[in-house]
Amino acid sequence: MKKNNRASLSDAQKFSLVRREAIYTGLALVGLIIFWLAAGFGTSSLDVKIFHLPLWAVLGSVGVWLVAILISALLSKKLFTDMDLGGEDNGK
Repeated sequence: MKKNNRASLSDAQKFSLVRREAIYTGLALVGLIIFWLAAGFGTSSLDVKIFHLPLWAVLGSVGVWLVAILISALLSKKLFTDMDLGGEDNGK
């Protein structure tokens, strides 16, 4: 959570932040897809085994999850901003 004056942000500034976060999230998805292709298909010719599983299977499944968790943690720690979007709560 970035430390800035979130209460005084205008709607245009909030929209700009949300748009920036969406763009970086989309870029992270593209990066994850590229990693999946490289890790799964790129290592398929290697004869490396991890716990009796081929390397491509481990990297193409568990590896992708670990990279996705790392990317999500980096995005939430460095990029995303906690802000009030201003909706009515109505006690719910």
